[in-house]
Amino acid sequence: MTYEETIAYLYKFAPMFQQVGSSAYKEGMENSFLIDKHLNYPHKQYKTIHVGGTNGKGSTSHLLASILQEAGYKTGLYTSPHLLDFRERIKVNGEMIDKTFVVDFFERNRTFFESIQPSFFELTTGMAFAWFAEQQVDVAIIEVGLGGRLDCTNVITPVLSIITNISFDHVQLLGNTLTAIAKEKAGIIKPCIPAIIGEAEGEVEEFFKALKVPNDLIIFAQEQNLIRSAKLLPSGYWQFETLDYPKLIDELGGWAQEKNAATVLCAINILKDIFPIPPKAVYQGFRYVIENTGLMGRWQIISQYPKIVLDTGHNEAGIKYIAHQLQSEKYDRLHIVFGMVNDKDITSVLGLLPQNALYYFTQANIPRALAAHLLAEQAAKFNLKGKAYPTVNEAFSAAKQQATKKDFIFVGGSTFVVADALKELLTAKYK
Repeated sequence: MTYEETIAYLYKFAPMFQQVGSSAYKEGMENSFLIDKHLNYPHKQYKTIHVGGTNGKGSTSHLLASILQEAGYKTGLYTSPHLLDFRERIKVNGEMIDKTFVVDFFERNRTFFESIQPSFFELTTGMAFAWFAEQQVDVAIIEVGLGGRLDCTNVITPVLSIITNISFDHVQLLGNTLTAIAKEKAGIIKPCIPAIIGEAEGEVEEFFKALKVPNDLIIFAQEQNLIRSAKLLPSGYWQFETLDYPKLIDELGGWAQEKNAATVLCAINILKDIFPIPPKAVYQGFRYVIENTGLMGRWQIISQYPKIVLDTGHNEAGIKYIAHQLQSEKYDRLHIVFGMVNDKDITSVLGLLPQNALYYFTQANIPRALAAHLLAEQAAKFNLKGKAYPTVNEAFSAAKQQATKKDFIFVGGSTFVVADALKELLTAKYK
């Protein structure tokens, strides 16, 4: 099969959770252990860092990968979902997995996979671990797919576990209380392995502090006070003042990035005992994280006149940061291209969005997408005014047609809305 035929077969053979939702989710780790054994435990050939949490785990993973690359380590990076190309999920030093490996890996193991019927993520995780072993990486950053305790990435024994934060998301699978969600996420914490909690308060903080793990092995990043001050520069980058890294520039400009940066700096303090990391690597890793890793969709500015920003934040906690940042922007008029998937808490998100915007309600090209007209009906209850468009392309085009150079266009609500917008931009670029 060609690469394109292989990917098409994988999507049909093992549908993605991100595409179809909970019907693609397989509870339990039996298949994960079977695949791991079949592949001869490839993740044991290199060190790993495990990154979980509700929000920020993608940014945190990419920042760590960028810093370790700058320090001279051959670094694997496994994240999800992808935006434009399946291969974005599996990278080594910022380079996507080879198409030929994807094809050969599936062909070599096809009979085995068809015998156990793994989920898409189970199969993809095995592929990532095998690729990193073949590439002889020094370290791999492994982002949790969903939850933690039963996530198929949890076959690894990392040198460090990170849980960025806990908020409501995937409640139908992880639980409908913050403590229940925290319990699932905490499943990646291993005995005798240090763990960082990026952000925790209230019942979540109480839960982690009550865990039967030595106190010196669970580190709360927020208690370290590593960032003394933060300033958003005209360039859209952050400048952080820290004791160890004065005037640290972060290329990621979203408001949530201050929390992510504190978590990463806390991680660096622990990792330095395992991987020598010079200060220059930290500076360069933060400053060139997008160039080093290819990260997209995190307060991504694609135009200035009008200013157009894409962001993949998609739950209550993520949208809260976005809403506050939109309030701080200067513009004549705000246009919001917005769509969601049908298994999110829609009302909590809509209640956070600004009412002074013109909305272009839409739906991504996936089965999980909430129909644009239904989203518009729900939004009207929150005094959010606009029209429904059946595709992201139509909604985005309408917003660009109506916006003046001094306006602001925001595109988000779902990773898949951002993905469709990026595809439209890429298509337009090469027309």
